[in-house]
Amino acid sequence: MSELRDEYDLLSVDVGERVERVATIAIERPDARNALNGQVRTELKDAVAAADADDDVRVLVLTGGEGSGAFVAGADVTEFRDRGLVEQRRASERPRVYETVDDATIPVIARINGHALGGGCELAQACDVRIAAAGAKLGQPEINLGLIPGGGGTQRLARLVGEGQAMRLILSGELVDAAEAKEIGLVDEVYDEDDLDDGVYDLAASMAEKSPIALEFAKKAVKAGSRMGLEEGLQYESELFVQLFATADKDEGIDAFLEGREPEFTGE
Repeated sequence: MSELRDEYDLLSVDVGERVERVATIAIERPDARNALNGQVRTELKDAVAAADADDDVRVLVLTGGEGSGAFVAGADVTEFRDRGLVEQRRASERPRVYETVDDATIPVIARINGHALGGGCELAQACDVRIAAAGAKLGQPEINLGLIPGGGGTQRLARLVGEGQAMRLILSGELVDAAEAKEIGLVDEVYDEDDLDDGVYDLAASMAEKSPIALEFAKKAVKAGSRMGLEEGLQYESELFVQLFATADKDEGIDAFLEGREPEFTGE
């Protein structure tokens, strides 16, 4: 039985209600289109860490609450107006919510059910896979406020879409629709609103049935590709591959393949 509970003021949490071993965390701040204020950031960091530590959770879906029209419309700009350099430096101390999501050992899928702007777009970028509703818009409009992205957008966005496209979006503040976001690589799949859950949870289910150790190691290896040189990345991949030969899940996976049955992974 999962120990992850829905005890948050601005989040809703479920575990296994849609798909076994899949947790969903939804930001529930519809009056502000799910903007990331201090409380949302604190609760989200706690909930993501709790899901990551929960043995009953193998995949996490992160989304915006229904009825808000947004995944996350951005940071709560009202908190910025009277904040000076020292206060913002303190607020920007790591790990922030973006690092908490990025560093999770389980796969994290962004279910982008509406606009993902500014900090919301950066939150989606910190996830492992991004699946968007056709009506969603994405972008980094911070430049319109005399600011730049501060939650990883100048770094993760360029790695996802290339330097030129990242420059275009960040320097213009232009928003793109979900179809264009998919075309440039900012999102991975786009579905009509009625089909969004099928797309998200079919993928989550296909991940959740895999060995949790293999999921963790595969995620680490792929992320290493953009953070190491090729030779270092290949060595890192090889070491992770070898380590899996010490697991019971490796034996179970191979035995199931040879016996023509579905594997039953335990994470051991």
